[in-house]
Amino acid sequence: MEVRGYLEMALKCLGYSVELAQDGDEVLSCLQSSRSDIAAVLLDIMMPNRDGIDTLREIRRIHPGLPVIIVSGASSTLNVVTAMKTGATDFLCKPVAHDELRKAVTRALEIRGAEFVPPSRTTAPATRTFVGRNVRMKEIQALVGQIGWSEAPVLIQGETGTGKEVIARELHAQSPRGNKLFLKLNCAALPSELVESELFGYERGAFTGAFQKKAGMFEMADGGTMLLDEIGDMDVRLQAKLLQVLQDHEFQRIGGKETIKVDVRVMAATHRDLEQAIADRTFREDLYYRLNVINLVLPPLRERAEDIVPMAEFLIKKHAVAGIPTPIMSTELKHAMMMYHWPGNVRELENWVRKFLVLQDADLLARELHAKATRKSLRPATHGEVQAAPAAQSGEAPILEQVTQAKHLAETDVILAALNSTRWNRKQAAALLKIDYKALLYKMKKLGVEDKPVRYAAASHVPTKAVMTATGG
Repeated sequence: MEVRGYLEMALKCLGYSVELAQDGDEVLSCLQSSRSDIAAVLLDIMMPNRDGIDTLREIRRIHPGLPVIIVSGASSTLNVVTAMKTGATDFLCKPVAHDELRKAVTRALEIRGAEFVPPSRTTAPATRTFVGRNVRMKEIQALVGQIGWSEAPVLIQGETGTGKEVIARELHAQSPRGNKLFLKLNCAALPSELVESELFGYERGAFTGAFQKKAGMFEMADGGTMLLDEIGDMDVRLQAKLLQVLQDHEFQRIGGKETIKVDVRVMAATHRDLEQAIADRTFREDLYYRLNVINLVLPPLRERAEDIVPMAEFLIKKHAVAGIPTPIMSTELKHAMMMYHWPGNVRELENWVRKFLVLQDADLLARELHAKATRKSLRPATHGEVQAAPAAQSGEAPILEQVTQAKHLAETDVILAALNSTRWNRKQAAALLKIDYKALLYKMKKLGVEDKPVRYAAASHVPTKAVMTATGG
């Protein structure tokens, strides 16, 4: 019941209307009575009367094209394989994160070819792909404009969170295939046998649990574009089969004999060094040269510091909620953002912006970023890292001074965490920290922790009918 209630609330916040069912029989009854109104189903494996897998089989019999996302508290490989082979569109593990739920529903509706867009979002301005003034990003922007129209394979490389998928979608949008389907498969998210069945599909009876024929992503994306995300994690055996499809534009489903011809523009993305992977014999050299016709290397955010503040301002506008005052970034916060190294790149920056919109406390976030940047500068840089803070102008600080500074930073983090968890009730925070109330006040004054409570905000959207959810609890 709690899971079902959470999913209902989360989906309504995303703009969808929701119908609830308490077991598999009720799901099937609802689909039979209002089949045309349901755009996707979230199905728990563990339900009374009829379990999720059995319900999924029946859904596939009466409604083969309906996206079904399986939700389970047991994330074993066996559960994932069973669900996907039975015809599930996606698989989510409890507890379900809000962002993962959003991505799974969006992905399911895209695969169906009938994406539902909530009315509250239809009038939003189009998201810009490129924000800022960095020279390298402007070069990439110009290159995207030049190659968008072509059919050439594109390999996009860069650290996690730099926006590889965003670039791929922009290339697709600017191509003649822009009005066709864009599908993405994360090669690192599934076992290799499931990656193969997702890409190429399978015939009925191809393996245990293959109760009916299933089209693969190559087949569904015919005429459109497909992004193979984290291609560097694909199994070597599967790489050979992929290479054949790229060369001949044809393949066979698993367990099938029919040759299927397709016209799909393939893009690939990875954060790995593929040339090193070739040397390690974990990536095929011939596949690398087949994919690497056009290569785009996205710089990490720390190497485009001039773009951090403009991008943050853009993301604030993007995530601002109507009716809620939009906070202003202080000079101190902007400085802290420039000094921080952003290991999670644009994705981490976007999460910080969303946090800023909720807390609406520029000083608090500036202190946290300064603390993170200082901790980073106190430890040796690992291979491939770039220090965010400038080196000392004249010699290194004594070891004792560094230890003392680190101790103060750790104390500040602990006190801030306690204060935030108690909404800045200092007596409750002192009790939580198991120290005297006056001792806490002394520490706050000594460490410069201001007495400023955190403010909270919430948002909601106008619902549109789209999703049914059924869970066992």
